[in-house]
Parts: sequence; structure tokens; C-alpha cells
Amino acid sequence: MFLSERAAQPEYCDQPNIPLAYLAENYRQLARLNRLVSVADPFQRLLVRWLGREQVAHLTLLDLGAGVGFFGQEIEAWARRHGWNWRVTSLDSSFPALTLGTHPRRVAASVCALPFDKASFDVVISSQMAHHLTEAEAVQHFREAWRVTRDALFLTDIHRNAGALFVIWFLLRTLRATPQFISDGLLSVRRGWRLGEWRALATRAGIPSPRVWLYYGSRVVLQARKIVDSK
Repeated sequence: MFLSERAAQPEYCDQPNIPLAYLAENYRQLARLNRLVSVADPFQRLLVRWLGREQVAHLTLLDLGAGVGFFGQEIEAWARRHGWNWRVTSLDSSFPALTLGTHPRRVAASVCALPFDKASFDVVISSQMAHHLTEAEAVQHFREAWRVTRDALFLTDIHRNAGALFVIWFLLRTLRATPQFISDGLLSVRRGWRLGEWRALATRAGIPSPRVWLYYGSRVVLQARKIVDSK
């Protein structure tokens, strides 16, 4: 069956020692795509609604697989416009990618071995990152993210389905993305996790009572709280 299994082929952008100029162009195109599909929306509207507006005036957040750190800067700026103080730490395994950014809090480390103590952040987030990992790495990523959050875990990624594959193809062609970026974009969908797969990974990672659901048919969301959620 079409897309019944995850693709195992690595994306070009995940290869070590790719030229810095290509890396910069890759993140430039990714930023354009992310703005177009409102990739930040779940971390603004939905995260605030879930935690409660009274709980989000001051937050420390850890963004896993942050690349150059644009996303952390974007949601910090959005929070400031609402009168809130959000301090995001951007973590990525690629030191060259982090050097391309200007976000003041950037850390080079693996999402599978976070260099932080237990409960170091109010909220741990990631966006469009888990599909880059193997199954074993994804379990460890979930386990580590749960370890270092004090309160909440809110992770999203592309959902593997034909509709998402077509939409990404159409958008990237419309944006006149480079052939290599189009190839990686389509491969991202083919490497994505489905709902049942994410639930199984979360269970193996020891996350109690996770909520895993589909956002607009294109993104899988995992949310869980250590502080009792009464909503």
C-alpha cells in the first residue's frame, strides 16, 4: 500500500559536511515554506489554549531540532506582542546550522542526549524534526524531551499520507524551490510518522497518557503534561 511504510533513505540536508552555502539556502527556503503553511500556529494558538493564558506570561522553552533558530525568534517575538516573556533555547545537532542564526540562546547537541538536568524547562517543543530520526532515536528523543520538561511536552511533525505529499509537492513547485529542496521535502513526508506509530513511540519512551492527534490532516501532534491537566 502506498506510503504504508516509512522511507529509510536519509535526506540530503542531513548528510554531514554539506556546503555551508547550500545549508544557508536550504534554511532560507524552509523559512519561506514554514511561513506559508503557518508552522508556528500550533505553538501559539493551541499551546496557549492548552496551558491556559494565566500560565504563559513567563515561559522557558526548549526547541529541539531548531536548525538556525528562526522558529525560536519568531515565537518569542509573537509572545512579546502579547505582553508575555518567552525565553526559547534553540538546540540542534548541526553546529554549522546554528552558526547561521542570530538567536542568542543556541546549543549544539543531540536530541537523544540533552545536556540539561531534569525539569530544566517549562515546555519542550519540536517542529518538523522527528522524521529525521530512526525509530530507536525517536524513542530516545521523546524520553529525553520528557525528562527535561518541568510541565509540558508539545511536539509536531509531518504526517505521512498522500494528501500531505501532494500539498508539499504543489507548494514547493509554486515557490520555485530548488530540485534538491523539493526532493528533500517529499522525502520528509515519506519519512513521517503516523498517529499509531507516534503513540507506540511515546509509550516506549515512558510518557504517561500522551495525547496524539492529527492537525488539519497534515501534522501529527504529541502533547503531554507532568502537571495535572484539568482541561
